[in-house]
Amino acid sequence: MDDYLIGIGKRIKEIRKNGNLTISEIAMRAGVTSGLISRIENGRTIPSLPVLLKIISSLDIEVTDFFSGLPKANGSKYIISRKEENTVIEKEDDAVGFSYSYIFGKQINSLGFEAVLLKVHPNSKREKVHTDAYEFKYMLSGECYYVIDDEEILLKEGDSIFFDGRIAHVPENRSKSTATMLVLYFFI
Repeated sequence: MDDYLIGIGKRIKEIRKNGNLTISEIAMRAGVTSGLISRIENGRTIPSLPVLLKIISSLDIEVTDFFSGLPKANGSKYIISRKEENTVIEKEDDAVGFSYSYIFGKQINSLGFEAVLLKVHPNSKREKVHTDAYEFKYMLSGECYYVIDDEEILLKEGDSIFFDGRIAHVPENRSKSTATMLVLYFFI
């Protein structure tokens, strides 16, 4: 997962240099500091979704072109994040009873965004589908196999996966209890 995150910064730097743009120019266009752009390019920080969207826009590149130039994690058609990899986010305020966990850091620029709560009941059946969106799935409860093209990935509570929905895919619940997941669509 870390290679992909570092790849985002490297990709920003590559596009910026190919366009003969300075860090200051990109920062000004995106409305952020030059220091932030530098930290992102060097893999020391991960931009939030709104910041990444502004940076991609400031590079004058389409989202599909931006992400098609990123290295694929192990040549896979998907990126998976396991519950064990989640990290606790330290907040500066004195809020009591709030816990924030960083579960996924893959962001994309898109024309549309949709969030869905999906319940996949035991022994559910459906043909593989294609969507014109990048898809992020976070398992809230239960477990479910995700079939992407010809690969099967078992997702358990706390796991997440990100992939290009244009690749044929379908969730399959082979367990005896309902699987619930948060689904985020970033439409292309």
